[in-house]
Amino acid sequence: MNKELFSFLFVSISLLIGAIYYSNTIQTPFINSLNHIKIFYGDSIQYTKSNIEKYFYQADKIEMLSEKLQNFENDHFIMQQLAAEVNDLIKANNSSLKFNPKVELVRIISYQKFGDYNKLWIDIKDYNSSRIYGLSYKELVAGIIVPKNGRPLALLNNDIKSTYAIHVGDSLAPGIAQGNNGENLIVKYIPAWFEIKEGDEVVTSGLDKIFFKGLKVGKVISSSKTHGYQTAIVVPYYKSNNPNYFHMIRTQK
Repeated sequence: MNKELFSFLFVSISLLIGAIYYSNTIQTPFINSLNHIKIFYGDSIQYTKSNIEKYFYQADKIEMLSEKLQNFENDHFIMQQLAAEVNDLIKANNSSLKFNPKVELVRIISYQKFGDYNKLWIDIKDYNSSRIYGLSYKELVAGIIVPKNGRPLALLNNDIKSTYAIHVGDSLAPGIAQGNNGENLIVKYIPAWFEIKEGDEVVTSGLDKIFFKGLKVGKVISSSKTHGYQTAIVVPYYKSNNPNYFHMIRTQK
């Protein structure tokens, strides 16, 4: 291969990679095609894995599930007792309050765009594009799910458009958590009369109908006051470690 041909191929490949990386027109159909392949591949792997476990690991799995079942039964009795007491309180106060939370395991397909690690396409069955959903990972707030061209798109905590209602500290100071495309989160619109301290824990308030109340978000490292409100800088508990699955909060009550 002579130098002219090598140079031509190098420049052509570089231009192709650059076009795919920077152009949404080229990148969108390319990623969509990959997503269909990844969904098919993921379903095939899950089907194969389930069948292998079914036929070769039944004994070990039965023993493990039996142990888990005992723990779940104990927890179930405790939850039944608590639920009965809560329902009694609701009836005693003639309240119409109802509890019907639903949490669903959802699978990651791919990044929406190369180089942006805060936006992820998600595979969700029976997706309702008229709503925003909460996204959690091992009881930690990971972000939100929003519609994008009718499809579910996860915006992780650090994305600037990822916002949800929170409480800060023991005083439960209200505020709005928002990403800033950086390492930390920003909590805005905290009323000035609340005392915000370094180390205060930030949890979801449940007032936005996106998350349950009390899910962990992070801890305050600094705060400032301006125009009658306070702003806090928060280190999030959830760190983006490229998980394959999240939990989606389909309904909070």
